[in-house]
Amino acid sequence: MNNTIEETKEYIGMWVTKDGHIRHELLPDNRYDEARGSRESAYQGSYWVSGDHIDYKDDTGFTADGDFKDGILYHGGMVFYKEN
Repeated sequence: MNNTIEETKEYIGMWVTKDGHIRHELLPDNRYDEARGSRESAYQGSYWVSGDHIDYKDDTGFTADGDFKDGILYHGGMVFYKEN
């Protein structure tokens, strides 16, 4: 049986859309920092991972969620790839 991403902690790090426009960094302290184009730290907030699911709450109170599947993060209609 495969471990969930919650167990492996492989979610920590930089996640990037294919075109590189959105850069979403999941920090080890359960905070995230998202850049949009040339706008650094466009969104910041907290996140929680449970199994292969992630919930977000940005610092303005907006909430969102996503799922990790086969090393890809699906979040808000976008697809993110882990940057090595």
